Amino acid sequence: MTIPFIEENDQTLARKEHLEKLRTLVGNVYPNKFDRTAISGAEDTITKLVNFARPIKEKYVAQDEQPTPEVKDAANSELRELGSVRTSGRLAVPPRVMGKAAFVHLSDGVERLQIYVRKQDVKAINNDTYQTIDAENSGWELFNLLDHGDFVGVEGYLFVTKTGELSIHVETIQFLAKAMLPMPDKMHGIEDPETRRRYRYIDLIASSLKVEREPGELTTREVFERRARLISGMRNYLDAHGYIEVETPILTPKATGAAAKPFETYHNALDITLYARIAPELYLKRLEVGGFEKVYELNRNFRNEGLSQRHSPEFTMLEFYCAYMDVNGMMDFAEAMIKESVQKATGGSLQVKYGNREIDFFNFRRLSMRDAILEIFPKHFEERTLQSFDPSWLDNSRNLKALSKLVKYGRSGLVVSDKGTALAEIFKDFGTYDAFLKYVRDRTGQEYKDIPKHGLLITWFWNEVILPLVENESDKENESESSRLLVDVFEDVEGSLINPTFIVDYPKAVSPLSKASPQNPQIAERFELFINGMECANGFSELNDPQEQYERFLDQARERERGDDEAMVLDEDYIRALSYGMPPAAGIGIGIDRLVMLLTNQHSIRDVILFPHMRPERGTTEESETE
Repeated sequence: MTIPFIEENDQTLARKEHLEKLRTLVGNVYPNKFDRTAISGAEDTITKLVNFARPIKEKYVAQDEQPTPEVKDAANSELRELGSVRTSGRLAVPPRVMGKAAFVHLSDGVERLQIYVRKQDVKAINNDTYQTIDAENSGWELFNLLDHGDFVGVEGYLFVTKTGELSIHVETIQFLAKAMLPMPDKMHGIEDPETRRRYRYIDLIASSLKVEREPGELTTREVFERRARLISGMRNYLDAHGYIEVETPILTPKATGAAAKPFETYHNALDITLYARIAPELYLKRLEVGGFEKVYELNRNFRNEGLSQRHSPEFTMLEFYCAYMDVNGMMDFAEAMIKESVQKATGGSLQVKYGNREIDFFNFRRLSMRDAILEIFPKHFEERTLQSFDPSWLDNSRNLKALSKLVKYGRSGLVVSDKGTALAEIFKDFGTYDAFLKYVRDRTGQEYKDIPKHGLLITWFWNEVILPLVENESDKENESESSRLLVDVFEDVEGSLINPTFIVDYPKAVSPLSKASPQNPQIAERFELFINGMECANGFSELNDPQEQYERFLDQARERERGDDEAMVLDEDYIRALSYGMPPAAGIGIGIDRLVMLLTNQHSIRDVILFPHMRPERGTTEESETE
């Protein structure tokens, strides 16, 4: 029986024929195990063996040097003293046969090691008995049935070839698994990003076999190994400082702890609706109430929102809380932890290349939201409108609303096409495109097609559209609205924060779980960490007054009634928990995926998630079942 969705062609038919011949020769073509030696001090993977033997070889033969016969003999004499080695891997290239001998490279996905197979020396292993096959030329016959990508195990001795390459002279060869499909292009790898993400196993193979690389380019495997080292470094740092790792529910009765849209499911046995967690925060703070003074969780969160280069519906966060600490102590601790973890992930460096920039993790800056706006936004404003920026506008909600609209339109990439249409974002203030055109005609006497199309376009919108939109509005809004407008303006400067920067002094109205500053009750003791324009962490002094928390939840409920479906949901049990008393504490959530993007020079979050969610391919079984 053939696998129905694997295309039959010359290559797959040839591989199938080779497999049947191998079955006749060795018996079980998918054996259960292969035992490797440990002359390297650990199990002799290709990587371990190469790293162990390379210094011995390089005592005699320099890299890319062709040794003299005397030097080669001296190197091989020492290598032979190591005795017999057994290792295994995938054929990294098609077998290269030269008469009665052949060379091929084996790979374990990291390193490669050449093996030398000579017809008269090699024996095949029977996979039913695990004994050598006595038939003449059994090993050579097996070798000639191998295809690029097959897995084999070999036993033999290490030596240096005439060209100076470390190799294994194979004495026995065991077939381990057949690659029924041809390998990807070894020169260029897989260039299509959708294929890489949809078929990560092919991406890992192709990346390990790829020959042409840019300087400093990581293989796919190296990206995820660096991810693992970053997580391990953070775990070790927290463990060393007395934090306890815990697990909290993934399916929760209320989607709370963050401002986000949830995924919804249904529990048949309990007859209740549940939500995939959007954040573990309220559960971890319940543990603070219960006596866990230092607690953390590496957690998967799920938010039923849009996709982008920086957003995934399923992502990894590190969240931790410390009793008796405030926001400033948390910033100090987070900075030290991130520095040490970055060094472990990168092999010791605090400077990383990201695109054409270098990000320096040595210095973490601290800047208030207002100061960040005043430092960066005036230049953005003046470039767009060709007018001067007045700092007092940040204190007037009517002007803040105008600035917010300017930012919104500018962030949407405001353009006018040849057909005289504009982005839908603009028209939300008018209801329909026709209403917008009528507004332009009534206010300016101009047809939209006459609006400047290039440098003066946003200038025109600022003077002729945005300012008239807000001129009759009150210059006072409620605290929540003014806070959101200020955050809108701040979002325009985020992209200019390249080196690590803690933005502090967030408005309390947009920080429903944070304590207010003792010096200014309108400001929250909260920070967000920005690196290369991305928010990578969010932390604050935790609100532990149950009455104030209840009132904040009610404020959020009113926001939901006004149409904000991401406003936080009231969690009565959390209020009950706080009412038992929670010590002063600080907490933080760190976006692991975004940090990994920065440390591996990856520009899409999907490239640092092994198996990102994708739409089904057209014509697949999954799609046909859902139609």
